[in-house]
Amino acid sequence: MRIPGPLLLWREVVDRAARQSPARLALSVFAAVIGVFTALLLTPQATASGRQAPFVDALFTATSAVCVTGLTTVPTGTYWSTFGQVVILVGIKVGGLGVMTLASLLGLAVSRRIGLTQKILAASETRSARLGEVGSLLRVVIITATALEVSIALVLFPRFLVLGEPLGVAAWHGVFYAVSAFNNAGFVPTAEGLAPYTSDWWIGAPIALGVFVGSLGFPAILTIARHRRRFRRWSLHTKLTVVTSAALAVTGTVLVGAIEWGNPATFGRLDVPGRLLAAVFAGVMPRSGGFATIDVGQMHESSWLITDALMFVGGGSASTAGGIKVTTLAVMLLAILAEARGDRDVEAFGRRIPRETLRLAVAVVFIGATTVLVASLLVLEITGLPLDVVLFEVLSAFATVGLSTGITPDLPDEAKYVLSALMFVGRTGTMTVAAALALRDRRRVIRYPEERPIIG
Repeated sequence: MRIPGPLLLWREVVDRAARQSPARLALSVFAAVIGVFTALLLTPQATASGRQAPFVDALFTATSAVCVTGLTTVPTGTYWSTFGQVVILVGIKVGGLGVMTLASLLGLAVSRRIGLTQKILAASETRSARLGEVGSLLRVVIITATALEVSIALVLFPRFLVLGEPLGVAAWHGVFYAVSAFNNAGFVPTAEGLAPYTSDWWIGAPIALGVFVGSLGFPAILTIARHRRRFRRWSLHTKLTVVTSAALAVTGTVLVGAIEWGNPATFGRLDVPGRLLAAVFAGVMPRSGGFATIDVGQMHESSWLITDALMFVGGGSASTAGGIKVTTLAVMLLAILAEARGDRDVEAFGRRIPRETLRLAVAVVFIGATTVLVASLLVLEITGLPLDVVLFEVLSAFATVGLSTGITPDLPDEAKYVLSALMFVGRTGTMTVAAALALRDRRRVIRYPEERPIIG
């Protein structure tokens, strides 16, 4: 079959870009997708009022959806029409596939094949060892994600019916919450959000579970699905991801639950089931979920600090979560433990972690912290707001979480643009930088003499 001239030219352009700068291609595709969804949200039919949305709000919402963040400048349930909410939901679904996966799917759509460069990109994103399986793996990723989303929706749907919602509305809310939860987006389709369901475990538990599973990442999900109860056959990446994720979720649940238990503005006004559910949300949602059953702005500052730390870490690699990733934290902690013991090697679960991985983890942490620092300085100068609320909002944007103290809708346009850029960098930057650094392996014939500076 002969390929038309324009399509052939486009295919050559994509292949050339993939060979010369694959990371730039992926970022360009992701930025182009945000541009498309921004344009859709700028149409009058996207708003409930029928008037065109301001550019900054359309851009912010599109970026938040595609970067699966959940921060909003306008209420999703009342400001956007049904068409606008569908656009947001599709943006969440597309963004959840991941930057590198999206670039590979573009190559499939254009040339109906995956070239070697695209296979390497997808293998890097999904941690696949066999390049020949990447084409089928991408299909497995899409099918797996959709199946999990459908499962969550099927659990939520009857509950919304029981609560008195019409059939169509219950189905829509079930699908919206399911996609938003698994992709760690944090968007809600109603003005009141999850506040009416603070004690409803039938709604809260599936959403929390969907967020936790989605934050593990496709490599871990696929490994668990293949080996299930055979923990020994899990890869080191999967073991570190699951163990660290569970430890962070439990730590966040216990600490924030203990601090907020008697706070009349948050947990204190709830019954015991509601307090327990809110505590679970406090431990799971900072992983990048962004859902809340209580007013985050009324939490104690110590709870904000704990949430800040959890948000900065984020979820698993190649997942819908942001942050520096849990495996990065695990490698850093293991390195500190090995140094304290005087061990020469960094080891975990009977495996030795290469020094290159530790250096990469240090680079990712430093770049992430520097990005948060610069963004915080900019927002502080623009708004003049207190550091605690600014840092919370900046970390929520960088880690694509979506939790908010309530200041985002009232920020000046300049600050909204800063947070929009931060969401894009947080979703794509650390992963792209990590992949770029991992591919830089310079072999030098001549090495300088070794000398240790004094540390500490």
